[in-house]
Amino acid sequence: MSEPVRFEDKVVIVTGAGGGLGRAHALLFAKHGARVVVNDLGGSARGEGANASAADRVVAEIREAGGTAIANHDSVTDGDKIVQNALDAFGRIDVVVNNAGILRDKTFAKMDDADWDLVYRVHVEGAYKVTHAAWPHMREQNYGRVIFTASTSGIYGNFGQSNYGMAKLGLYGLTRTLALEGRKNNILVNAIAPTGGTRMTEGLIPAAVFEMLKPELISPLVVFLGSEQCTETSGLFEVGGGWIGKTRWERSIGAGFDPRAGFSPEDVAASWDKIGDFEGASHPKDTAEALNEMMANLQRYAQ
Repeated sequence: MSEPVRFEDKVVIVTGAGGGLGRAHALLFAKHGARVVVNDLGGSARGEGANASAADRVVAEIREAGGTAIANHDSVTDGDKIVQNALDAFGRIDVVVNNAGILRDKTFAKMDDADWDLVYRVHVEGAYKVTHAAWPHMREQNYGRVIFTASTSGIYGNFGQSNYGMAKLGLYGLTRTLALEGRKNNILVNAIAPTGGTRMTEGLIPAAVFEMLKPELISPLVVFLGSEQCTETSGLFEVGGGWIGKTRWERSIGAGFDPRAGFSPEDVAASWDKIGDFEGASHPKDTAEALNEMMANLQRYAQ
């Protein structure tokens, strides 16, 4: 039996926590003893408007259950204000859950700059701003946990979601780099790609399935990733409907050509099957491992 996951004396920021996944995360963190900053601007799923009541309602739920929480109504693009609110109220920041997001779905042919830019600002710039403001405090205390919310739309692509997919896979690139930079200060950074029944997915998922994709089935993973017990960093986890799986890159061994003699497009065509053959595929963990096959090819022809 694993030891209990507890967050006494820990402070957690959850962005976009006025409903859906964020609300479920905030409630579960509080249930496990965390002091929670419930951030939500209160805008629509398209990023329009603002309403303080969403975050306030979640704070009321937490307090009624005996937990500790405050509401924050700043935009994630003002991440420094959110972090300062946490410091003013609780004196520290231990966990950041970057959950806030919007949808502006359109095919690429119909995409306009406003739809592209706003999705980028909320998902990518917002996550950057909050995490960047919290980062020095985590480094100073030699402890921190950061969770980014990616998406299968970013990993695999999804029709009509070029802006959203771009932002979500970009967050995983940020995850990988911050995991490397944070390790020496015990700051662990991971990403989830959740599938949940929320206002952002309502109408996109069949009703019978939607009812089974409760946001509460995502939060146990998030709370574990935010805990002291978690030793994972740079991971990407697909999660939903009571299932969790870890995703990793896979790459073919590929084909090598003489770097001195050069090669032609016809040579590429002749080797195309080998280039795409995943028999004996590798799973690079970092940039150094990713260069192994290329370096081996250089050494092969250097002799």
